[in-house]
Parts: sequence; C-alpha cells; structure tokens
Amino acid sequence: MRTPTHRRLIAGCGLLIELCLAATQATRPVRAADTPAVTYSTHIAPLLYKNCTACHHTGGSAPFSLMTYADAKRWSISIQKVTASRYMPPWLPMPGHGDFAGNRRLPGSDVDLLKHWVDLGTPEGDPADLPAAPVYASDWQLGQPDLVLEVESSLQVPADGPDLFRNFILPVPLQQSRWVRAMEIKPGSPQVVHHANLIIDRTASLRRTHPADWHNGIPGMDVMVDAGDSFDPDGFFLDWKPDSTALVEPSGMAWRIDPGNDLVLNMHLKPTGKVEGIRARIGLYFTPDAPTKLPILVQLEHDAALNIPPGDRDFVIEDHLRLPEAVDVLAIYPHAHYLGKRLEGWADLPDRTRRDLILIPDWDIDRQAIYRLRMPLRLPAGSVLHMRYQYDNSQGNPHNPNSPPIRVTNGNRSVDEMGHLWLQLLPVPNPGWSGDPRAPLLRAWMQAVLEKNSRDPIALFNLASLETVEGNFQAAADLYNRALQARPNDARTLTALASALDRTGAWQVAQEKLATAIALDPAYLDAHFDLATIDLEHDLFAQAEREFHAALTLNPQDVESHLGLASALIAEGRTAEAEPQLRKAAELGKGQIDILYHLASIEASGGFLPEAILHLKACTALQPKRVEAHQGLVAIYAQQNMLADAIEEQRTIVSLNQLAPDEWNNLGALLARNADRPAAYQAFQRALAIDPANETARSNLQRMQSTSN
Repeated sequence: MRTPTHRRLIAGCGLLIELCLAATQATRPVRAADTPAVTYSTHIAPLLYKNCTACHHTGGSAPFSLMTYADAKRWSISIQKVTASRYMPPWLPMPGHGDFAGNRRLPGSDVDLLKHWVDLGTPEGDPADLPAAPVYASDWQLGQPDLVLEVESSLQVPADGPDLFRNFILPVPLQQSRWVRAMEIKPGSPQVVHHANLIIDRTASLRRTHPADWHNGIPGMDVMVDAGDSFDPDGFFLDWKPDSTALVEPSGMAWRIDPGNDLVLNMHLKPTGKVEGIRARIGLYFTPDAPTKLPILVQLEHDAALNIPPGDRDFVIEDHLRLPEAVDVLAIYPHAHYLGKRLEGWADLPDRTRRDLILIPDWDIDRQAIYRLRMPLRLPAGSVLHMRYQYDNSQGNPHNPNSPPIRVTNGNRSVDEMGHLWLQLLPVPNPGWSGDPRAPLLRAWMQAVLEKNSRDPIALFNLASLETVEGNFQAAADLYNRALQARPNDARTLTALASALDRTGAWQVAQEKLATAIALDPAYLDAHFDLATIDLEHDLFAQAEREFHAALTLNPQDVESHLGLASALIAEGRTAEAEPQLRKAAELGKGQIDILYHLASIEASGGFLPEAILHLKACTALQPKRVEAHQGLVAIYAQQNMLADAIEEQRTIVSLNQLAPDEWNNLGALLARNADRPAAYQAFQRALAIDPANETARSNLQRMQSTSN
C-alpha cells in the first residue's frame, strides 16, 4: 500500500530587499583625530563593492546600480538617510538576540563614514586608488549545474495592480534518486520577484490536481502537497531573495530528490511600473553522499487568534512547544504581514534559564529573511520554545494597508495577517531511540497543534501517519476518521484511512473507502493503486487489472503499477502479456528487486534458465535475505542437476530460517540426491526435532534407513 506519511502546508511568504547597503566593517573607519579626507575611490567604493553591488548592479534585483562613482554620487543623500535611520541595510534582528551568519547590520563606524563622505560633498579621490570592481556574470555561481530545470512557459507581470502569487511546477526528469548538495534559483527578472520558495512535491500531487492549468503557474500563496509514502517531513529552507547567492547545504545535509518528484517554485511577484516577463530556472548540484543528518522544520503559530480590532496598537498572539528531545537550532524564519510590529522568539531551558532566538523590534514584511545561525544552538530535551508577536492596527502604523484601519483576521492574502515562527531543528542522536529521530518532534508539534484546535485536519493526518509508520494501524484509522470529520470529501485522507483499515484486516471496508475516494477524485493515482493492490492480494485479478490500468493511464511511468499489473497477469496465467509490463518496470526502476524476481519467474517458466539465474542472483545480491530468490535458484539448479549449487543455496535458506522444518527436509533431499547420506540424515533429523509431526521428513528418514539396511 502507498500511504502518505504526512501532509504539509507550505506558506508562500518570503523575502524582499529593495536597497542593499550591507557591510560588516568599513575598510578604513574615521577616527576623531584624523583629518577627514574620505573619498569614494579609497573608502566608499570598497564598502559598496563588498556589501551592496550584489543587488545594486545593472540587471540586479535592486532598482538602481551603485557600481560607479556617478551612481554613488547620484544616490548619496538617500544612502546617507537610509543607513542613518537603519532602514538599510535590510537587517531586522536586534543585536544580542541570536547570533546569525551573514549579519548585514552596519556598525556605527561605517554609518559615520558614509555620512562624513556626504558632508564633504562626496569627493571622488584618485581613480587610480579604486579597487577592482566585482563582476556579476549571468552564468551559474557554482559552475554548470548537474541538472537545470526551467519553468515551462513565461508569465507576464502587469505594470501595476496587486501582487501576484504563482506556483510553477517543474517535473524532475530523473531515472534514479539523487542527493542535492547545492541549488541556485534564477528567477528570470529579479526586479519583479519579492521572494521565491522551492517545495518538493514527492508524488506530483499538485500537478495531478491541476491537469489543465499547471503549465502556466497555479495562483495562490499557500499550496498543499502530499508527502509521499515514506516518513519525510520538510527539513530545509529552499528559498531565493533579492541578494541570494547559491544555496549550499552544510556537510552531511544534502536533500533527496526522486524520480516522479516535482519541484514547485512558489513565487511572490510585484509590479514594477512596467510590464515584465518572467521565466525562472533552477540549477541543482548533486553529491553521491547520502545525508548523515536529518533536520526538520517546526512551526510555532497561532493564526486562529488573529482578530485585530481597528485602532489596536498592541494586539498579541503567543505559542509554545515543549521539545521531547535535544535539538540544535540551525535557522529561523519569522513571518507576519503588514500589521506585524514586534516579533520575538526564545527558549526556556529546563534549568529555568532563557536563550533568546530572535527579536525583531520593528517588523517590515518587505525586508523579511531566513536567518541562519552562525553556529548551531543546542537546546536540551524539555526546553520550551516560545513565540510572542505584537501587531499594530492603528493609523500610526506606516505599513497598514487600510486607511482608515479595519478589523483584520488571519488569512493567506497579504492584507490578512499571519503569525509564524519557523525553526530548522536538527535532533541530537539519542542512543535509546531506534526510529527516525524527527518523529518525536513531529509528534510533539502535531499534538501541540491539536491542543489549540482538536479538529485540525493536517495535524490529525500527520499523527495518523506516524501511527501507521509505527504499526499502530487501529490508532491510525481512528485519527484518519477524525480528520475526515473536518474534511469529509478529502480523497487523500480516505485513501490513507483505507490503507490503515486494510492492515487491521478490514480489507472489504478499505475497498469501499477507496471506491469513494476514486469517485471523489478520479485522477488520484494512489487510490487506484491501493485498491488494485487489495484486489490482487485477495485474488480479485480482473478488478486489480482494471485499477492498475487506471493508475498507468494517470502515470505511465509508475514503476509499481507496471509491476502490479504484471503480477495480476501472471496470477491469471497470462505471462506473455505480463512480460512487457515487467520489462517496462525494469527499464524505469533500474533493478528493483520485485521486478527482477518476477522477470526471473517468467523466464524460468518459459525455459530461459540462464537469464532467470542471472536475475535471481541479482536479487540475492541486492537483498541477500530474500528467501524466494534463493528458493528460485534452488529449483533451477536442481532441475539442471547442478546439485552443488542447489545445496549451497539451500544451506543459505536454512541459515536464514533455522526453525523451518520443510527447508531442512529440502536440504536433506538434495544431500541424499548428491549421495551425501550422513549430512542428509542429519538434515532430516533436524527437521523432525523442530516438528516431530513432519511426515515428509519422517518418510525420507525411514527411506534412508531402509536402504542402508
């Protein structure tokens, strides 16, 4: 059965920087005793080159260039004002409340340096003193990517009007899973892009639900995608903002992309005063090394409490989460809309000390960012994460989109409100825990969500999926039923419920649920596949064949559906029709064990024994404990009178299951056939020791004793 282990709601909210004058240190700060001879060539150009021109160059995301003296002189008054007011550089966190990498906050000496240069009349100095200007090429920052994906069609952003939110789907043309070590997003026309987030759709669920219009981008700020059939919660901030460089993941933290996945580029687009065309590209860089660290994204929020009266200057929402295990905090993403005022996150440790995570005293939605910690912050088990957000819905809030102010509630539109604090957490290894280290965190988070809203369908779905992973199928079914009370016509929840019910033995009820899911969403492939699988397991071969065909109509590249259809055809004795399905599955699956095994079965039944042996050996190489493959080899070797090889395979079988009397009996029969009577005698005796009522072993032993007399 395919059962999505969790579902996730991805908020499509991101990052904007309109003027980047970031710096860490001035090249030569002014001292009081100095003669104030500050020039562009010697002092200002190095500062701008190092910290500003990544955005402020021709073709960059900023509205003007600062690459030349003429540029800097023209904008000098604005530069002085925005740096003095701390509006620029775009760095919102308060110093001393979190230690973040890439801190763009200007030290006071640099602010003074810029002011002094302006006060002096912006002297140029000697052009011979200019350092080499940075070069901003149009090619990829890390060299040619291993895979480049491009949005299928361009989008025209109108000259004016409201912001646009589009989700562009990029199918991934891979034949095998790969690990991504780095990524670069090229938005096409960066000046029109407020932000972009990348979402991994493990089952191409968004494309399937929008079969007619996905090519042109699906409108909306938030999208929901299925998580797939393995425990795979979101763990990475995959984003673009106007000053972005290529995103390189830390060592041991590559992320996986599989055949059949889609990447969804969630983009916030803003009109610039003229019509702009946009067509984004994504470059992926692979590594052969699987990750050794598994982070998870956890969210604090209380959007349901957002009901802000007009004129309220100090509306507050709060949330908290107790950590069930020790974690390292790697990155933080705070988010609110235009009424956000003061955003704060911290952790209370078990020893009652407080660790500040982030404080933004003057929120600005247009300058938000993801903040990555300079070094991981260790929080012990039992720590409590907190968020506290204040909102200003008064006329005095310069960001308020409504004049006069109106009541504002939670919602996805930018004129609605949100209050989210996302944290990238890395669980600290716990020797006493054998499962996925992220599972306790996901469970604690979902339980905390249900404390605020006992009917939250996503939390119920995710908890049910965790119960499924842990083998608690009845508990999973109960939770899926609760989720259905909130969303009675959700085909995905019905399909997941059917999977849990089937595993409790209620397979006929599961069939009914799947039939309902298909009626609600005929394009939902997993419902067809799961119904076909149940039919196949219960010898309803014609029904299984029909549903596998339906699944393959929806996705001709689905390996498991080709394999399932072949299994149904083989069960009906239609091996000639099954073989093309297996060949196609082998082509797509690149050696999947079930495919190899079924191919070997067909080849053996058709008399192609050398080919069958090769495929069965491939099975045992990939999965040495697969008894059926060893048994297939024994049968072929015995048929070909290759007794030594047959005995070797049979010894492997009994080593894998030493309490199987029939396998000991089979070993004895092969040994007797090979004239090794003492070893055969011992094998028959072992079979009887395990099962004294085993008549086959007793008969074989008596036959040996009679012939020896």
